[in-house]
This record gives sequence, C-alpha cells and structure tokens, in this order.
Amino acid sequence: MKIFLKNLTVVVIGATILYGVYIFWPNFRGIQPVINPPPDDIVNILEPGRNNTDFPLKLPDGFSIEIYAKNLSGARVIAFDPENNMWVSRTSAGIVSKLVRNSDGTMTAQDIFRNLKQPHGIAFDYQDPTTIYIAETHRIVRTKLNSDAPLKKIADLPSGNGHFTRTLGFGPDNRLYVSIGSSCNVCHELDERRAAIYSMNRDGSDFKQFAKGLRNTVFFTWSYVDGRMWGTDMGRDLLGDNVPPEEINMIKEGGNYGWPICYGNNIHDTNFDKNTYIRNPCMEPFETPQQVEMQAHSAPLGLGFVPEEGWPEDMWYDLIVAFHGSWNRTVPTGYKLVRIKLDARGNFQGQEDFISGWLQGNSALGRPVDVLIQSGGTMYASDDKAGVIYKINYRGLR
Repeated sequence: MKIFLKNLTVVVIGATILYGVYIFWPNFRGIQPVINPPPDDIVNILEPGRNNTDFPLKLPDGFSIEIYAKNLSGARVIAFDPENNMWVSRTSAGIVSKLVRNSDGTMTAQDIFRNLKQPHGIAFDYQDPTTIYIAETHRIVRTKLNSDAPLKKIADLPSGNGHFTRTLGFGPDNRLYVSIGSSCNVCHELDERRAAIYSMNRDGSDFKQFAKGLRNTVFFTWSYVDGRMWGTDMGRDLLGDNVPPEEINMIKEGGNYGWPICYGNNIHDTNFDKNTYIRNPCMEPFETPQQVEMQAHSAPLGLGFVPEEGWPEDMWYDLIVAFHGSWNRTVPTGYKLVRIKLDARGNFQGQEDFISGWLQGNSALGRPVDVLIQSGGTMYASDDKAGVIYKINYRGLR
C-alpha cells in the first residue's frame, strides 16, 4: 500500500506539472531570447575596424555606438561619482565595480565592494562627494570613497519573495529615494513598503512613503525642466500578450498608481479583483493614470531625459528608455532603446525605436538595462546579458 501511495503521489505531482505547463506555456514561449546564448558576441560586432556590412543594430542617422567597458557580468545600474568615475552594480555577481581607464584607453573594472546581497541602486551625495550609497535587496548602506571604512547600514528594506532590485536616487529636494518592487505577480501586500517608493534623509531617518501602487518601478529620474519625478513601471503577467500595458508614470507625492487592482489608463483588473464597488475604484482620485502607455511585457527599465546641449533640437526634453525584453509573451518584444517624445511640459507626443536589433529571432545579442545621458551628445547604456557598457555618441548629420 505504501508503495502504491508513493507511486500515486509521483503521478499526481507529474500530472500537475504537465497541466501547469499546458496552461501557462503559451505565455512563456517567448522566453528563448532570455535563456538562449547570443548568436554572436556583441563585443566582436562592435570591434573598431570590423567590416560591419551586416551590422545588426539600427541607429538614427548621426549616431554611433561602441563598447565602453566589457567583462561586466550582470551589469545593471551605472552612475558617475563627482570625480567622473563610472560605477556599475553587478547584481547577480554581488559586486559593485569602479571602472578605471587603462593607458590604451580601454576600461577595467575594479571590484570595490564584494559579497553583497543583490546590489542594485547606486547614488552619490553631491553635498558630500566622498560618500557612496548602495541599495542591496534588504538594506541601504553607505561609506566613504577611497577609505577602508566598512559599509554602514542606514535603512532596512523588505526582502524575500518577488522583485528584489532596489534603486536609489537623490531628488531635487536633497532627499534619498528608493524604489521597492512587489513580492508577487499580483496580490495584496502585507508589507506596505512593497510596490512603492519611499524617501528619507541622507542618514536614513524620516523614512516615509512617497507613492504607492507601483508594481515594479525599477528605475526613476527627474526632469531637468521642472524637477518632476518620472518612473517606468512593469505590469503584471498572465493576462495575455498585450495586456496590461507597461507604463511611464509622472510620480507625485501621495499618488496611488493602482496596482494591484488597476493598470494603465485607470483599467480595473477584474481578473484579480472580484470585489464590487459603488464607484469605479480605478477612477481619479483613487488611482493616477499613466503618463505614457507602452507595449505590454517590454520590461522598461532605465530612463533618462535628453538635454539640450550637444543633442538634436527635435530630441530636447525626450526620454530614452531601455526595454529589457519580454519573457511572459508568445512573441518576444523589447530588447532595444526607445525614444519617448515629449514637449517641454512633459506632454506625450509619440514614441519610436531609438536603437534596436539586439533581438535576433529566438535569441538576443544583449538586454539593455540602464541609460545615463550627458550633455555634449554622449549616452551610456548597460547590458546585463552581454555584460557590457555601451557608449553612444551624436556627431550630427554629415
């Protein structure tokens, strides 16, 4: 009898797994570019002097792209310190690296902080240029640059299930902001710190909620025109190829951006929320609609505003957004940099591909993550699949 029950248990478990695959596999058939090895090495493709008659990346006229740094497994957030050194968080490796220029002009990574727990966010305090802040999945730490001082914890963060990246940034109000993703695909959180953005003083005190209802706002930034905060947000999975849309939100203090019961332009997620209401719970002022709606499951991550100096006038005020690429989709999408066209007041004017071509059928040359845009027509982008930092230059039309 025991052997029979044991065999029956194995059969039941196996049948359950097969049923799960049957039910959910259509949603994940597009995962191949994430897990398949790249068809070629992007470093070789972008090697100076290579005959690129079949160059796979598509750029606007007047722009070029090159490898700024390589051998950076899991490269995610990029940031410059006050001495113009680039730092890179390598989340999967548990490392934060500083890039150092060699005599031949190439860049080498010095692994300054090791054995960290999924480090992601990096921020520099420009009121105290010698201090670096790092967000691990469970805490925020800081220390002095170029010193032997240990990392000092200034705040605890919720960790465990779900989205584990934590991103940092100092706002125009000189407060430190951190984004914390949800613990699940869709659920009612038990910890109000999840699916939200919090702010604090630079020592971690006065830790308070800034905005909520943000399922996974991995990256955020501020407009140089008016100082308003903008952030990308990824919608839930398992509602089909084209629902819900990905979002860019103009994030306001006290705002509720809807998750888990609302998405996009104030759409009620009745697939999850079965409650009945006297009034639509996704209407304003209960929920704030998105500023920009984008292709579902594109996984928008890093974003940056295009400055005026050194850039084409028709790109001024626009956002460049890194689409990390889909996995919960029948046909893959994303794997590119996208231009979000805005006017000087932040009104949406349209969107188009800025650099594409990383997606190659059922494989990918890379997955863009973060973008860092500077005056003078220079932009950097990280890639955690290829393990590189790209440098993109605008030299004008000739």
